[in-house]
Amino acid sequence: MGARSKPRVEVRRSGRRRRTVSAYRDGTKIIVLVPDNLTGEEERAWVTKMVARVERKESRAAAPRKWDDAALMERAQRLSDAYLGGLAVPDSVRWVGNQRARWGSCTPRDRSIRLSERLQRMPEWVLDYVIVHELAHLIEPQHDEKFWGWVAHYPAAEKAKGYLAGWSDAARMPRPPSEEVYPAGDAVD
Repeated sequence: MGARSKPRVEVRRSGRRRRTVSAYRDGTKIIVLVPDNLTGEEERAWVTKMVARVERKESRAAAPRKWDDAALMERAQRLSDAYLGGLAVPDSVRWVGNQRARWGSCTPRDRSIRLSERLQRMPEWVLDYVIVHELAHLIEPQHDEKFWGWVAHYPAAEKAKGYLAGWSDAARMPRPPSEEVYPAGDAVD
């Protein structure tokens, strides 16, 4: 891999801005907002600092989670305790790279949960929703009214479903099936 190229930077000076400096990404460039009373040296120092801050934030957001199976299992147990009364106890929770049409899947028969690696770059509240969804299958295998009642205990459920639907649409991926009925014991999403 080669060295990372420097981003395009646009500095905007403002007479109304007195002390604060801020920066944000706008397409392919970074906009840095500074007071107009800064010297050239102060401006350069602030631009360097703020560009680095924006790039660090973007890098953290793009980095996949390094959670191993044990960390996923611990997270699943905390979520089960918090939202499902501790009733959903999986035997395994792990990342998988072969789920192209689903965010996660659960096999109630062997109490295993598999999570798409695509979730590693998503906000934690979205990952938590998928885990709660899969945990709920350990209580209610089918996508019926009882199942959705369990999932609704997670406060960000509707928001997360919308996020995942929007992500799927933006990526031009089919949305995972969510209302299908599965025979008890078979893998479900």
